[in-house]
Amino acid sequence: MYAHRTTFFLLAILFGTVSCGAPRQEHHGRATVISPEEQPDQESWNPRLVISDSGKLKTVLEANHAARYRQGEQQEIRLDGGIRVRLVNPDGTSTLITAGKCVVHGNQDIEAFDQVIILTEDGTLLRSEHITRSNKERMIRSDRYVTITSPSRIIRGYGFESDDAMKQYRIFHASGEALAK
Repeated sequence: MYAHRTTFFLLAILFGTVSCGAPRQEHHGRATVISPEEQPDQESWNPRLVISDSGKLKTVLEANHAARYRQGEQQEIRLDGGIRVRLVNPDGTSTLITAGKCVVHGNQDIEAFDQVIILTEDGTLLRSEHITRSNKERMIRSDRYVTITSPSRIIRGYGFESDDAMKQYRIFHASGEALAK
């Protein structure tokens, strides 16, 4: 009989059938209502988006998370959790963009945010907090502070524009230093 009571007591503790004191009241906050426009219609984890034109590879985007949002005919894909964008240049070289997050608009223009780094095959490195990339013009721009480091110089400034390969770029409100060889 004693063993039976002990077993019942242990089971009551494990499964919470015995309670002491007043019952707990749970307090829930107000429910947040999210409109359909604020919710993605598709989500994906570890996606790889490939953009090509007439069978020719143009851009490869990779991220930890992607969400597609639609509002009427407009759509955008928001990538986050760390992104990598590889732009394939007409000469076959590529430019790598990394950032914390990115938005791909319906016209395939790209905006990158949070610790943006652009690296070219020749070792040129750009750092900024925000860049935009026009798909139609194949131009990269920023209206924020940028630092460009190349093997021969470091240039800083506010505002920037360049071709995808970063062969021809302009820095607005620039300052810099030449590195001695």
